[in-house]
Amino acid sequence: MKEQILDRFLRYVKVDTQSEFGVEKIPSTDKQFILANQIVEELKAIGLSEVEIDEHCYIMATLPANTDKKIPTIGFVAHIDTSPDFTATGCAPIVWENYDGGDLVLNEKENLVLRTSEFPEMVQFKGQTMITTNGLTLLGADDKAGVTEIVSAMEYLINHPEIKHGKIRICFTPDEEVGRGADLFDVEKFGAEWAYTMDGSLPGEIEYENFNAAYAALSIQGKIVHPGSAKDKMVCSMHIATEFIQALPADEVPEKTDGYEGFFHLLSINGGVDKTDLSYIIRDHDKEKFEAKKVFMQETVDRLNEKHNHCIQLTLTDQYYNMAEKVRPVMHIVDLAREAITNLGMEPITRPIRGGTDGSRLSFMGLPCPNIFAGGLNFHSRYEYVALESIVSATETIVEIAKLMEGRDW
Repeated sequence: MKEQILDRFLRYVKVDTQSEFGVEKIPSTDKQFILANQIVEELKAIGLSEVEIDEHCYIMATLPANTDKKIPTIGFVAHIDTSPDFTATGCAPIVWENYDGGDLVLNEKENLVLRTSEFPEMVQFKGQTMITTNGLTLLGADDKAGVTEIVSAMEYLINHPEIKHGKIRICFTPDEEVGRGADLFDVEKFGAEWAYTMDGSLPGEIEYENFNAAYAALSIQGKIVHPGSAKDKMVCSMHIATEFIQALPADEVPEKTDGYEGFFHLLSINGGVDKTDLSYIIRDHDKEKFEAKKVFMQETVDRLNEKHNHCIQLTLTDQYYNMAEKVRPVMHIVDLAREAITNLGMEPITRPIRGGTDGSRLSFMGLPCPNIFAGGLNFHSRYEYVALESIVSATETIVEIAKLMEGRDW
């Protein structure tokens, strides 16, 4: 199975499926259909039923139950798109067999090195098969590792009918990386009582807490006149933007926070004297602190508007919420995954996600959906990597969950 999994993953990452911010249609990029259509044919070939893809690039399929025992229908979900944060065009994966635990020179010409001093997690994969790129693109393990694991687990269960299991539904979504992966997810049609996203990092992870999230767009209107006659006339929107940035808490930024600590993250600045646009994301695990951050930003804008003749427009949009609110009442679904991970000789790791997944929104849409490790690290980066053994372990975790479901009295 290991070689089949490697071949499948390498085929997937070579297809550019990068999504794009600010596009109304779903999927945001037509190229996501290229891989999606390939996956559809692959699912049919391995013997899944009810395989379909809709006009918005959502793939659904069914592994029918092979037992008469009454077992709840569960699901597994992953996303096919890759992040717009760094290019995915021309991905050239490199396979490093029997990794020696040291630095990896991704691209000697460009002096791009994956260094253990910067990414110490690497050393735990010594002796395993590492997969990187040549440093010129991201890898796309986020979340093509997850897609690989789900397809491979379904194939394994089909090829091993002696393993009894209930009905399993799978779905591959577009546009997760731009926050829209769950927008058109048909929970009723999916028909599972709960599901798991395969979209985490280190082997053993099972996560059910994530950020509450909002997006903030600010538009600051200045006034440009000739600088030679600007006194008491010119209003430099960039100066006001700087004043706003400095008014936010200096320590509540991603590079200074960890664990359950939230932040304001400045994503982009685009402007000149006459007009400047800022975009932020606001994050916090605690709902009250999350709401307080939004209030603080609005109050800061109101104060600066009083000072600067109401030149700032702020639009705040909630993106997703902490899935813990919906998962805690059904913690047996987390315990099931923990048991599967333990049975495979791994230590279950539970910690808050400093981000979000499709599962966070799906949980609020009526489909409780914790997150299981997919194996990749350094997502959204030229330094992204994954160990083949991690992908195999995640595949085995899916199979083990199916086994455990059959062994329960429901």
